[in-house]
Amino acid sequence: VQLQASGGGLVQAGGSLRLFCVSSGIIFSIMSMGWYRETPGKERELVAAISSGTRVNYADSTKGRFTISRDNAKETVYLQMNSLKPEDTGVYYCNGRSPLVGEYWGKGTLVTVSS
Repeated sequence: VQLQASGGGLVQAGGSLRLFCVSSGIIFSIMSMGWYRETPGKERELVAAISSGTRVNYADSTKGRFTISRDNAKETVYLQMNSLKPEDTGVYYCNGRSPLVGEYWGKGTLVTVSS
């Protein structure tokens, strides 16, 4: 099982980035997928999640700015991040979970937002 996250980088405040998480070795369509981030001094927190039925959930800090989506045919989950702020800086992790097969984490991708 592999979750490969990419798309991070350095961007100025107000800019945009799109993160990708490509899965392999799992039945992607049954998985709820999520993006989490770690910032210095804070625990890993949920940024956005999408169920297998495409119901979405966002952290209060990202509502209206971030959009999570999925393409089951490509076994990929996306996170479109707009109007980025310096406090969005962190390592972003892809997560997949299902009661049937368990929970999986990918390696993180670093997002740095400069002021």
